[in-house]
Amino acid sequence: MPAGYAADRTGRYWLITFIGYVINLFAVPAMALAGSWQVAAALVLAERIGRALRKPTVEAMLSYTTGELGKGWVYALNTSLDEIGATLGPLIIALVLLLKGDFRTGYAFLTISAVMALVALVVARVSFPLPSRLGQGDTAPAKDFGKAYWLYMLAGALFAAGLMSFELISYHLTKAKITSEQWIPVMLAISTGFGVLANLAFGKAYDRIGLPVVIAAVSVSAAFSPFVFLGGFWLVLFGMLLWGVGYAIQDTLLKAIVAEVLPDGKRNFAFGLYYAGYGVGWLVGSIVAGLLYENSRAALIAFSIVAQLASVPVFVLAGPQEGSR
Repeated sequence: MPAGYAADRTGRYWLITFIGYVINLFAVPAMALAGSWQVAAALVLAERIGRALRKPTVEAMLSYTTGELGKGWVYALNTSLDEIGATLGPLIIALVLLLKGDFRTGYAFLTISAVMALVALVVARVSFPLPSRLGQGDTAPAKDFGKAYWLYMLAGALFAAGLMSFELISYHLTKAKITSEQWIPVMLAISTGFGVLANLAFGKAYDRIGLPVVIAAVSVSAAFSPFVFLGGFWLVLFGMLLWGVGYAIQDTLLKAIVAEVLPDGKRNFAFGLYYAGYGVGWLVGSIVAGLLYENSRAALIAFSIVAQLASVPVFVLAGPQEGSR
């Protein structure tokens, strides 16, 4: 949120984006040098901070292209490219483990992709120094933060609360001995790869149909938890595909929805504030899910389903506001 506010106030969105990417990209391969859990925890925190710094400015810069290309498609394409990298990362780690290497070696290999990503960012900065010149039409239709924006934030927070993190899922897979350690990153890669396809499909569909695509996708995602927490290997794998749909909603459809109600002159702050609200929902949901996992698996599943589906009426309530913006 502070990064988005600073970008709007100063106009230094590229500088903030570069700082965020450098921290975000190199914190992960630096795990190869972590000699204690305290250092590893600090690097995980640094990676999250870097991501939080660059996300609002990146989404805001992309919003200038939505007038020509469509909100759904712009964020779907961006997210799909991001998730292709997220798919390759776990596969690289899995390959290193398969070849009798360790996690340190795997993390070290990720330095190559981090450098390549930074080079691509430099090329983008040179090619498009002023993203606002890419805008066609009114891509920030609202005058200020209206009712629809706040309702969309609430809906996003509810959805986030029920989605659950992969850390809890991987812990369950290990504790329940559903699969071997080597298969866990492969499962993540498969669900992420499926999410790439879902992103592209949802993005195109959103530009044609709008909010009904979001409601249908949330309904599909809400069904993941029974398969993941009650099933055997193949049912868990199917549940992970549905979980991948949830991440497609998070990374494509929610961005497209926020882009519908962006206030002019506050694009960066609008995305940063939205991510802050989404993050609160995620944090609360993660705490509740962790407590429920140790006490009642049925209650955990019910919480996940109810939290996600609770976002549907809020999305519907916010939807009609778009036309008045």
